[in-house]
Amino acid sequence: MMGTYDIEIRRDVRIPLRDGVTLSADLYRPAEAGRYPAIVVRTPYMKNTKANHENGCYYARHGYAVLIVDVRGRGDSDGAFIPYRNEGDDGYDCIEWAAEQDWCDGNVGTMGGSYLGRIQWLTAIKQPPHLKTMIVSVTPSDPFVEWPTGTPTPMHVCWLYMTSGRIMQNIDVIDWEAVYKHLPLVTMDEKTGKRLPHWREELEHTHLDDWWKAICYQNAFDKVDLPVLHISGWYDDEQVGTPLNFIGMTKQAPSERARRNQKLIMGPWIHQINTSTKIGAIDFGPDAVIDLKGYQLRWFNRWLKGEKNGIDAEKPVKIFVMGRNEWVEEEAWPLPNTKWTRFYLHSDGRANSRFGDGVLSMHPPETDEAEADSYDYDPSDPVPFITDMVSNQIGGADDYSAIERRDDVLVYSTPPLDADVEVTGPVKMELYASSDAKDTDFMVKLLDVHPNGFAQRLTDGMVRARFRNGMDRPELIKPGVIYKFEIDCWNTSHVFKKGHRIRIEIASSAFPKYDVNLNTGAPLGKTSEMITAHQTVFHDPEHPSAIILPIIER
Repeated sequence: MMGTYDIEIRRDVRIPLRDGVTLSADLYRPAEAGRYPAIVVRTPYMKNTKANHENGCYYARHGYAVLIVDVRGRGDSDGAFIPYRNEGDDGYDCIEWAAEQDWCDGNVGTMGGSYLGRIQWLTAIKQPPHLKTMIVSVTPSDPFVEWPTGTPTPMHVCWLYMTSGRIMQNIDVIDWEAVYKHLPLVTMDEKTGKRLPHWREELEHTHLDDWWKAICYQNAFDKVDLPVLHISGWYDDEQVGTPLNFIGMTKQAPSERARRNQKLIMGPWIHQINTSTKIGAIDFGPDAVIDLKGYQLRWFNRWLKGEKNGIDAEKPVKIFVMGRNEWVEEEAWPLPNTKWTRFYLHSDGRANSRFGDGVLSMHPPETDEAEADSYDYDPSDPVPFITDMVSNQIGGADDYSAIERRDDVLVYSTPPLDADVEVTGPVKMELYASSDAKDTDFMVKLLDVHPNGFAQRLTDGMVRARFRNGMDRPELIKPGVIYKFEIDCWNTSHVFKKGHRIRIEIASSAFPKYDVNLNTGAPLGKTSEMITAHQTVFHDPEHPSAIILPIIER
């Protein structure tokens, strides 16, 4: 009967929660009477979209009862929407309610991406007894993992505006660039024409305190005894959480069964996964889009129906290697055969812009006379981060060659490569730098420079100096003191082709991906006063600044 069921749809099914609030769900199920495994999807983005309808019909036709639920305070559900705060308990109650219905056989799975992914984790750590598996896509991390600034990214105000009523708000009528430029941050919402209480509350908590810890999950993988399918893309603007979650579960899940049954899929995709073979000007070829829905169905058939379909015997990691444009399967993440390789910064003190003398080399600095590089960072004229202005996707495989004309961007490149070089895994930067300010930022970007000069962004990261010791321990820096900053530049899988160059950029802003650091050391988000900071980057034997690349030899 697989794939042949007629289906029945019921709208506005009410799900009671423990505090008396009821949620609204649409139920898709086989029309034939019986008990079926259930799939619960909870969303703040409206349950009655075309995509949700098609998803519900697809799984119902394959023998599942699918509940698509408006989260508390959104759509037709009761209560007030407070992002993430009620989602763990509400998810628990939805799963256990579904398991008790006469159309459910007691096996429940969950699925969804972005907000829908993170709330699956917040539910899973509550350990609902009937939850058997999850498919989590493009999942946001804990607070400040993606945005290690102590403040929400400016573009988060777009998301809060979009979800600020019971239905989706029209974000296309707002001049978002003008909104993001507003200072101080705490009143940025006024530029949208609407007061956003959640924005202002978040800006009252500018380090990792108990208020934020209440919605953390990445410290609790030992409570999640489930097989999990993790999916994201190399250009997903929340990419970093998915490999971290996969690693966390393979090492910390409470049973060998759970640790052994984690799967990771990383494609050449943005936050809207598996929808196009192209990102901007880069085409990743015909294999870039896969039958992801079919793979997800196999996953549910294995863990909700007990079907012995071999998916658990396949290698746990499936990744798309960009540049070579092919899928490979691996035994672990990071890859077991990774050769962690330092590429050191070199110059004669004039690495400013792509016309400077910055060089990237595997040879460590050998002379104490190496002259440091310096630049002035003016918060009123930040280095642009190339992106559309709405929060649906931040950045992509963009060409930064024009931005590299700026003198407040340090550029270090290898000579043209004489052979292909594969970089697959987490990318880290060890940066030795000083500033004449009490607080400032340092941004690092990894790029592939094509023979025609196209400087393709691959991945990037940043550090806010006051959080160099952790997001829970803010401490201002001392002007003129050299600090070693360790910067997480997330992950990639990319082949730098023969004739291309490996490049990194160093700057002190990436706007509007991150808010501009005003350099004063004042409390974050509350002030508008700014000063220009003089930044110095060191690359001598005592201060061997280097990017650490995960080189793979196949």
